[in-house]
Amino acid sequence: MITDIALHKPEPIVPGKKIEVFNRNSDIKSTVRALEAGKPVLITAFYSNGMVLLKEIQMYLKRRMPNKTFKEQREFREAYRKMSNLMFIEIVAHKLNVKKAPSIGWLAELYPETSDFILTFPQVQGLNSSWQSYQNGISIPVLRNKIHPYYGTYYPTRFDHLILFDNWLKRYKGSKKTAIDIGIGSGVLAFQMVKHGFQKVFGTDTNPNAIVGLAKFMKDTKLSRKVELNLGHLFGKWEKQTELIVFNPPWLPVSEVLENQDEAMYYDKKLFPDFFAAADKMLLPEGKIVVLFSNLAQITEVTKEHPIQKELDKGGRFKLVNCLKKNVKLSSDKTKQDQHWRSTEEVELWELEKK
Repeated sequence: MITDIALHKPEPIVPGKKIEVFNRNSDIKSTVRALEAGKPVLITAFYSNGMVLLKEIQMYLKRRMPNKTFKEQREFREAYRKMSNLMFIEIVAHKLNVKKAPSIGWLAELYPETSDFILTFPQVQGLNSSWQSYQNGISIPVLRNKIHPYYGTYYPTRFDHLILFDNWLKRYKGSKKTAIDIGIGSGVLAFQMVKHGFQKVFGTDTNPNAIVGLAKFMKDTKLSRKVELNLGHLFGKWEKQTELIVFNPPWLPVSEVLENQDEAMYYDKKLFPDFFAAADKMLLPEGKIVVLFSNLAQITEVTKEHPIQKELDKGGRFKLVNCLKKNVKLSSDKTKQDQHWRSTEEVELWELEKK
């Protein structure tokens, strides 16, 4: 059963040797220096103490690191991640062992066998944020109903590419018997296709949380009979050719300077060649491939290479039917990061067919 799949979750740390504690009586500057030196710190007394320490880390790094260019911002975030992940918080009986802490349902849901353990403060923040999204739901402009993303599952926070895809679906005249959604995530693209009349959508993902979360969300509704799930890379277990293949891959290549890069955010050099080779076998002769992408990597000078254009130039398998583009809405004026490249960022919908 899908719900029996082992989930990705923060690894619980069993309390061991005593570590330095941080509360309102602690010297915050010496605590930050300890974190920079790689020494762990336990947040005690109040949940807000963790927030105070995180803010101090940010201020400390801002005084020491440039944070203007795209590359500098990534390096700043990496330094912040290393220090903040040395902050720990204790869980007792599936509850945070500090005062005025949020109630996080994931602690019981994800750790039924372990009630007392330790997690990093950023992990707890992530669990809390995810629980709020899961409970309250997320409104997506192109869908009638909210989605309820499961812990550890990618869901869109920007919608320009979804609007582009929805407009494409409105004009799509091909067969709607089947489609395959590669990297189904929280299910938005699959739900869009069902909304526009596709009889069956086969979804794959390498993330077990995405598959389990969608199965729980759809349960035994009509939607569960329209969307079939498989835990697997690219096309997974699906072998039957289809009329439409949809792929919303990561938009940035893996960077050598960053650790622990999220598969939902960064692609390795094999992803696109492997995808196009497999898609060539899975696509019906009159079928279409739709890849949702962005020029983010080019305008931030991470790479000059565009993986879809590279396939069209050298792959010999597909030809371009259309490339639709949409300007991305500028970031909020409230953001403190310099994101000047947003003014030239475009999301892209590449429609391909066999040569």
